[in-house]
Amino acid sequence: MEVSNPYDLKPGDQAPEFELPEVGGGHISRADFAGRPLVVAFWCNHCPYVHAYEDRVIAWAKDTIARGVGVLMVNSNDEVNYPEDSFDHMVKRAATKGYPFHYARDKDQSVATAYGGRCTPHFLLFDADHKLVYQGRFDDSKDDAGAVKEHYLPDAVDALLAGAPQPRPHSWAIGCSIKWG
Repeated sequence: MEVSNPYDLKPGDQAPEFELPEVGGGHISRADFAGRPLVVAFWCNHCPYVHAYEDRVIAWAKDTIARGVGVLMVNSNDEVNYPEDSFDHMVKRAATKGYPFHYARDKDQSVATAYGGRCTPHFLLFDADHKLVYQGRFDDSKDDAGAVKEHYLPDAVDALLAGAPQPRPHSWAIGCSIKWG
């Protein structure tokens, strides 16, 4: 599915508060990222779009986290009809793939609702004050990293960290719909 209708959050909107259990143990909240930029992405274990982007995003996240940006992946999918998206499976997937980012469970889907999550993956970038500056796709080529012409999220992060104007406030996210319970 490609998102082609307006997003709920607009540029300049404040990131909603959250507190979620994460695969590394304990809980994570927006306050854990205070004073630094934050990427929030809707992610899951079973989506072929996530699988297609996964290794690319992992490599990018390692560099981005080292540059002081918080990166949080949120799994909001219904785990009853999609058991591969359960918390236990999330823990296993994060360990198997070596996720460098936080991976949290939004079991009641309140974070997906508050952020206007549409699909997996759907990326949102917030500045150090947690005001929205970009949302949409990671880049323009799901299947072939060598064919990428537009690096939407990486370019948005680079511009933010350089204090430069954003090249674009959004692109249309593409992926599997969030599985609502």
